[in-house]
Amino acid sequence: MFGGVLSVPVNNPHLRKSGSRVIIANLENDLKSGASMLLGTFAKLRSPVFLRSLKVALYIAGLYVCGKIGWESVMKMGIDTRELFFYETFLYYNPLLLITVMVWLWGVNLWVFSRSGVDYAAIFYLGPDHLSHKEIWKCARWMTTIILTSMTAYLYLYSHGDVSLAAFQPVVLYFSAVIILIIPFNIFYMPSRYYLLWTFWRILFPVQTVTFSDFFLADILTSMSKVLSDLERSVCRMVHRQVATIAWFEADSVCGSHSAAIPLVLVLPYLFRLFQCIRQYKDSKDIANIWNAGKYLTAVPVIFLSALKYFIDADTWTYSIQPAWILFGLANTFFSFFWDVLRDWDLSVFTRIFKFTRPNLCSHLLYGRRWVYVWVIGSNLVLRWTWTYKLSAHLRHNYITVFIITLLEIYRRFQWAFFRIENVWHKINNPKRTSHQSNPISLPNDNSSDQEKLLAQSHSLGV
Repeated sequence: MFGGVLSVPVNNPHLRKSGSRVIIANLENDLKSGASMLLGTFAKLRSPVFLRSLKVALYIAGLYVCGKIGWESVMKMGIDTRELFFYETFLYYNPLLLITVMVWLWGVNLWVFSRSGVDYAAIFYLGPDHLSHKEIWKCARWMTTIILTSMTAYLYLYSHGDVSLAAFQPVVLYFSAVIILIIPFNIFYMPSRYYLLWTFWRILFPVQTVTFSDFFLADILTSMSKVLSDLERSVCRMVHRQVATIAWFEADSVCGSHSAAIPLVLVLPYLFRLFQCIRQYKDSKDIANIWNAGKYLTAVPVIFLSALKYFIDADTWTYSIQPAWILFGLANTFFSFFWDVLRDWDLSVFTRIFKFTRPNLCSHLLYGRRWVYVWVIGSNLVLRWTWTYKLSAHLRHNYITVFIITLLEIYRRFQWAFFRIENVWHKINNPKRTSHQSNPISLPNDNSSDQEKLLAQSHSLGV
C-alpha cells in the first residue's frame, strides 16, 4: 500500500495542470526574466557613467582622508612649533602641487582646443601618439594622488615623532619623479616624456633653431620661476640632509633664505627666453625679436635688486635700491602687458578659440562676449604687476602670500595660452606671406631638412 507504484492516468487533469509543458514554459520564462534582470543590473554596474561616478567618489573620499589625517597631524603639534613644522612641509610639496595644477589646467586648454577644432598637434609639431586632454588629466590625477599621499605620510610621521621616516618621504617622492621622467622603457607615455625632455634640453642650450614649443615652454617656465627656486631649495636640503629640520630658518645655512642660489634660479627662465630671442633675431633678422629680448632683460634687475635687501642695510635699500627696483618693475610689467595684448594675442582674432564645433554652455558664455575682452586684458595687467611684486625680498618668508600669487600667475598663464595658440592657429589658416615667412602647412614636406622645417615653422608662427 505504501511501497507500491502509483499509477495515474496519462490524461489526468491534475497531472496536466501541474506537470505539463505550460508550467515548464512559465518556469523558463521566469528564469530568463531573472537572468535578464541580473545581466541588466550587472551591465549598469559596468556602465561608463557608473564607473566614472564610482571613481570620482573614491577619489574625493581619498582626498578627504588625506586632508583629515594631515589636519589632525598639524594640530597635534604645539603652537610654538606648528608654524615651523607647516613651512617645512610646505617647502617640499608646494612646488610639486603647483606643477600639478599647471598640468590640470593644460588639460583644460587641450579640451578647449579639441572642442574648437584647433589642431594643437600641428602647432607644436607633435607626432600621432601625442597625449590628449584625457591622458593629461589622467597624469594629473595620479600626480595629485601620489603627492598628497606622500605629504600626508610626512605630516603623520613627523607629528608622531618618526622624524627619520618622515624625512624619507619627500626624498622618495622626488627620486621617483625623476626616475619616471627619464626611465628608458616604453611605459608612462615614453614618446611624450622624451619630447618634453628634448624641449627642456633645447631651452637650456638655445643654440639651435627656436621652435614654437621651445619658446612656449620657456614662457611657462618664467611663470614657474618661484616653483623652480623652491625645487632648488628642496633638493639642496635633501643633499645636505636637512630634511625634517628647521635649518631653513637659519639665514646663514647652506640652503637658507639668504642663499645666493635663490635669485640665480629665479632669473634663469628669463635668461633662457632672452637667449632664444637673440637666436631668433640671428635667424630671421626681425627687429621685433630684439624688442622681445628687452622685455625679458628688464626682469633681470628686478630679481637681483630685490635680493640685495639681504646684503645691505635698510636705509641703503630704502633710499638707493628700492626706487630703481620699482622703476624696473614698472617697466617690465607694462612692457610685458602690452606685448601680450598687441603681439602675442592679436585682438583681431580674439575669442574665436571658444567657438566650439558643437553647442556647449562654455562656448555660449565665452564666445564673442565683451566681458571676456575686459576680463582678460584687465586681469592680465593686474596679475603681471602682482607677479613682479612677488619678487620683492620682504615676501620671501610670507609663503602663503607667495603661494597664492604664484597660483594666480599660473592661472594668468593658463588663460594666456588660449589666445596665444589661437593667434598661431589663425596664422596657420591665414598665412601672411612676407620675405621671411612661409606656410607651416608645408612643413611635413620630406624634401626639406628637419632644421629647415623648424626654421620655417618658428618664423611663420611669429616666435
